[in-house]
Amino acid sequence: MTIAQRQTQRDPHEGPERRDARAWAWAVPATPIGPLLLAATDEGLVQVVFHAEEKTAAEAVARLIRRLGTEPTPVPSPASGTAAAPAAPRCAEHLAEAIRQVGSYFAEDTTAFTLALDWSLTTGFNRRVLRELAAHVPYGTVVGYQDLADRVGEPGAARAVGVAMGSNPLPVVVPCHRVVESGGGIGGFGGGLETKRSLLALEGVLPQPLF
Repeated sequence: MTIAQRQTQRDPHEGPERRDARAWAWAVPATPIGPLLLAATDEGLVQVVFHAEEKTAAEAVARLIRRLGTEPTPVPSPASGTAAAPAAPRCAEHLAEAIRQVGSYFAEDTTAFTLALDWSLTTGFNRRVLRELAAHVPYGTVVGYQDLADRVGEPGAARAVGVAMGSNPLPVVVPCHRVVESGGGIGGFGGGLETKRSLLALEGVLPQPLF
């Protein structure tokens, strides 16, 4: 069964389908926390999906076909031993760099991602709070939901920050695992609490108290 055949009806929570279709590519590299689906457009990395075994990956790709408005671009393989390999499309270049940096992160060689990001799968408040998180909560640190709400000028929006973290299309790279409860609890996580603990332990935050 092809990925196209496995598409389901659009979830109303997905947001509007894209009308300005662009080239995109995807891959599923193995990591210490399980397979991650990485997808990139010509603008940059657009989505990261946890636990991307075959069924989850197929569903994620089907959603991206609807959201991005086109089928994924086949990624050319370099011609072995020749200087005339076909030029990779820009989305494939962004994808290859994302795979490289994610691998380096899990090898504990990278503490800051320098990837081009495509923010088109998030909008409004969610995008604002995720940009703040990506820019100002570095490796090895954590931030409370309330503190993050304060940082974006919405002090009454701590719960909405939690919703934004749950809808983050770029986990790991946009580090929603670093957002925790101000009272010391680990908080929730779309990839599962064990995954969140693993990421925080990798960055040296656990097993020490969070606050």
